Amino acid sequence: MLLLQGLSVDMRSLILLITLSCLLPWEAQQHQPGSAAHSCFCKVAGYLDDCTCDVETIDEFNNKMLFPKLQKLLETDYFRYYKVNLKKPCPFWKDNSHCGIRDCAVQPCPTDAVPAGIKSPGFKYTETANMGNGELECEKEQRLGAVDESLSEAAQEAFFQWNQHDDSTDDNFCEHDDEESPDAEYVDLLINPERYTGYKGADAWKVWNSIYEENCFKPKAVKRPLNPLVAARGENDETMFYNWLEGLCVEKRAFYRLISGLHASINIHLSARYLMQDTWMNKIWGHNITEFQIRFDAAHTQNEGPRRLKNLYFIYLIELRAISKVLPFFERQSYLLYTGNKTQDLQTKKLLLDILRDTRDFPLHFDENSLFAGDKKQADRLKDEFRHHFRNISRIMDCVGCFKCRLWGKLQTQGLGTALKILFSEKQIQSMPETGPSYGFHLKRQEIVALLNAFGRISTSIKELENFKRLLENV
Repeated sequence: MLLLQGLSVDMRSLILLITLSCLLPWEAQQHQPGSAAHSCFCKVAGYLDDCTCDVETIDEFNNKMLFPKLQKLLETDYFRYYKVNLKKPCPFWKDNSHCGIRDCAVQPCPTDAVPAGIKSPGFKYTETANMGNGELECEKEQRLGAVDESLSEAAQEAFFQWNQHDDSTDDNFCEHDDEESPDAEYVDLLINPERYTGYKGADAWKVWNSIYEENCFKPKAVKRPLNPLVAARGENDETMFYNWLEGLCVEKRAFYRLISGLHASINIHLSARYLMQDTWMNKIWGHNITEFQIRFDAAHTQNEGPRRLKNLYFIYLIELRAISKVLPFFERQSYLLYTGNKTQDLQTKKLLLDILRDTRDFPLHFDENSLFAGDKKQADRLKDEFRHHFRNISRIMDCVGCFKCRLWGKLQTQGLGTALKILFSEKQIQSMPETGPSYGFHLKRQEIVALLNAFGRISTSIKELENFKRLLENV
């Protein structure tokens, strides 16, 4: 109450009214205007834990500036095609069950649909390529995929160094698919969008339970499940749960919030692109308000829903920071976002640089220097443990029974893993030469596509919160 002294009577009354509205029980809110939106979003405001940024600044920056540009970028040929192996067996448990729901299926790209410059690194800009997707017959494609002997010795040496670098897992936070595997296929992300598939039950529960209970940092003394799918079923002391979470070091708190934020983002996508009507003529996808409330309403989630939404903003800041720091890698004149269509490739790179410079100018970035900043030996050990846990999570994605869920799970974990790789490679990025090959830091095309698409998913979730808030205000 001392904080209210010095304010006018009207201002004090307004502040007390807002405070009391957040404390009202759910039953009392039922008859208040906008109470449905209030129950989900009352606590999703102000400053974020372990950050100097606030929710409102992120909303303004993302929804008005970044989101439209990012969506345009992800529709380009370079970013829409992602190569993935969806047939890898689960490495942690024997499980042959696969989702039989038709919406779980993934439609791979026909061979001639993928731009030749993406499939064949040795492909040159040609008149044929600029006429369209650069479609070529298989024999010609194989020839173009051979080593390009016109490359300079320095460039060939760079390829060799990059391959050695990519084979090393020292700085990788993810298990990468073998792109040369016969089971690896290109997928057009635009025709295989992330949305509700009906995949749920014991199989989905097992995947998330393994992620939370076996890979998030949790003191042995804590009996309360981390998995929100478990926690929502029974009674729990929410205050006690977050007390021990706050007692962890900032790195272990950050790990949990990243996973929770990713989980929240996925749930928002499923709620925003829900199968509302399925007839023999067509399918209608739309916003399912009830599904959103089940996952995020304070009353339905024992007050945890709003915290999950704040964790979404936390992962947004982490990925935003990584994307801003990788700008020098793409600013080099020699770097191309290569598909084989020279005109489109130049336009795509221009748009990417525009987005990256916007992220660089964001005023309230997450300070990654707060992570692993203690005793060097202890910090290195913690970083290795952090990397090991996250790499496990990337492998768990091969246990997801729904192929469409597996596709987007693998892409988003690889994207987040790439973001972490960037954050902890600052010295290598800063030491890159302005021209010529870079031996210290390199991103494969798959990492670049995953990084931007994963951030695009988080950005879309932030934008969808604005839509759900407006819809709930009318409930």
